[in-house]
Amino acid sequence: MPNSSIKNEKMYEDLREEGNSKEKAARISNAAAARGKSAVGRKGGKSGSYDDWTVPELKKRAKELGMSGYSDLTKNKLVAKLRNH
Repeated sequence: MPNSSIKNEKMYEDLREEGNSKEKAARISNAAAARGKSAVGRKGGKSGSYDDWTVPELKKRAKELGMSGYSDLTKNKLVAKLRNH
């Protein structure tokens, strides 16, 4: 990656192989490099499943994240788009 700001390349690549988006993989790998893996691991996992959210809640979240192209998606496709953002 030319001019990469990725601090932990191996973790970034592992996260990408697991299916995480480039943005999410970069965010996690850089946080782990800065604060340590255990601190980052303790931070995550507190929000509920998107499967339990209503479609209006999912659309509101997509808007908060600055996403586009979600207005005509089914609930399942919207959940997948949010998970891969």
